[in-house]
Amino acid sequence: MGDGKTMKPLNIVFVTQNDPFYVRIFFEEFLRICERRDEIKAVVIAPAMGKKSFGALLRQMLDFYGPINFVRVGIKYVFYKIAAKLPRGLRLGRFYSVEQVCNQYGVRVLHIANINSPDFLQQLAPWNVDLIVSVAAPQIFREGLISLPRRGCINIHNAKLPKYRGMLPNFWQMYNGEKVVGTTIHRINAGLDDGDILLQKETPIEAGESLDALIRRTKCLGAHFMVEALNKFREGEPQGLPNLKEEATYFTFPTRADVKEFRRRGYRLI
Repeated sequence: MGDGKTMKPLNIVFVTQNDPFYVRIFFEEFLRICERRDEIKAVVIAPAMGKKSFGALLRQMLDFYGPINFVRVGIKYVFYKIAAKLPRGLRLGRFYSVEQVCNQYGVRVLHIANINSPDFLQQLAPWNVDLIVSVAAPQIFREGLISLPRRGCINIHNAKLPKYRGMLPNFWQMYNGEKVVGTTIHRINAGLDDGDILLQKETPIEAGESLDALIRRTKCLGAHFMVEALNKFREGEPQGLPNLKEEATYFTFPTRADVKEFRRRGYRLI
């Protein structure tokens, strides 16, 4: 973490979603290793479905997982939702939601329906926010939010930008036969995964590793990269590298046909 002599404090707000499977892992590891939790003004949880109806989301998940894994994941999801309501003494030291993790470490949680709303921006204003950090934020940042923090907004993306912009990048990196996956921390601007690159790492894909295992592992590694990135801000103004649009590739959420081909190529989702 450094000797603290040149470290300037930051007022930080995280924006995320209450995904119990993967985002929770990031926050478990980040809050465990972070020595400056007092700088976190709040973790903001926004609704995960976006503009999709519940029925459309179920259909998308069924197409992605297939019937058997859809049931398995669904049962696990319901269990996590129930366990997220349990008092600490009944959880046997485990966490089942981002909110539980934050409560454990005394970090304030806000549930905000629209992170770009004037009411939310007004709520943030008195906090003198230095940095807003997106961790799988489910809503696009608009100009009012982007320009609010004194030192900008940053995002963590599980690919080596500018390649693999968009949805579920770990899936597409495996699909295309990559031997390593990337993790990028970059500035947020009006484009999608488009701002200057501040920190970038590569992680080998392990032999026989499932997509689920890879995502879980990279979320944990991403927590360590985020600590490193925040320290760069505490030490000064980090210099970014261009995130070149002409080299960018963009991917949407996989279709049923994409998942079928993923399996044909020898990969597993779970």
